Amino acid sequence: MKPMPLALILSSLVAASRVGGGVSERVLNAANIDTMLVPTVLYGRQPGWGEPGGGPVEQDMFESVLSGISDQGLLDITDIVLTGYFADVGQIFDTAAVIDVVRKGRRTNKGVKAFAPEPIVVVDPIMGDAPGGLYVPPAIAAGIKDQLITRADLITPNAFELGHITGRQLTDLASMVRAAQSTGCPALVSSLPRHGQIGVMYVDSQEAWLVTHDRIPNAPKGTGDILTAAFIAAITGGAGPKPALEHAVAATVSVVQRAHEWQAPELPIVAAAALLREPLMTFEAEAL
Repeated sequence: MKPMPLALILSSLVAASRVGGGVSERVLNAANIDTMLVPTVLYGRQPGWGEPGGGPVEQDMFESVLSGISDQGLLDITDIVLTGYFADVGQIFDTAAVIDVVRKGRRTNKGVKAFAPEPIVVVDPIMGDAPGGLYVPPAIAAGIKDQLITRADLITPNAFELGHITGRQLTDLASMVRAAQSTGCPALVSSLPRHGQIGVMYVDSQEAWLVTHDRIPNAPKGTGDILTAAFIAAITGGAGPKPALEHAVAATVSVVQRAHEWQAPELPIVAAAALLREPLMTFEAEAL
């Protein structure tokens, strides 16, 4: 039997809100990708609702969970590493070390071969947004930039995070493309203002594509988590950057549209799971 892809997710686990690693896990599972979620925080709800409850996962516990996964030999056959929200600089250094181990893996474990010849490392540099700026301590933002982005095969910042990472003023699409290319890593950039709409851009050293869509009022939190995971699912399934971008945006907008129609305060990621495979609409990316 052909092995299924295996993803290691290092991000938040929020019990009552559809954000963070829980969303990433559900989206990847819907694409038949097995997941291992290592939480960086355990929250009751996302902080936008108020005091979240819970707190950061202590570094000793974080390291112990990773050790259990390693001792099972699963880092040898990990196909995707996805990093998201971090609450502690030590977690970032531990994650960097795990990425290095995954890259050196034998791609087989107890007779089971990895799905992909080489793993892909995706860094969602969750650190802030416009207009509020950074919502993590500067040391966390610096650790993500120095330890994780330098190890990434794909980064998925929003427009604010791209500007913060690169130290550049982003005034138009051309400056955003140049900023993304300056990272030396393919980038999926979200939350781009575009003629009253909102845009998502994919950029690498060879090509750049943009999809724009209408804003949906009062969209629940977690859309970036859907977008990143849906893009990963598409490229893991063999899609190129352009169709992967088109699908990821369509899937994300479809789930948000359902949330709007149902007046759901959280993303209906389970009830609307079919839309992750067959979105309500299609988009055609424009070349930049």
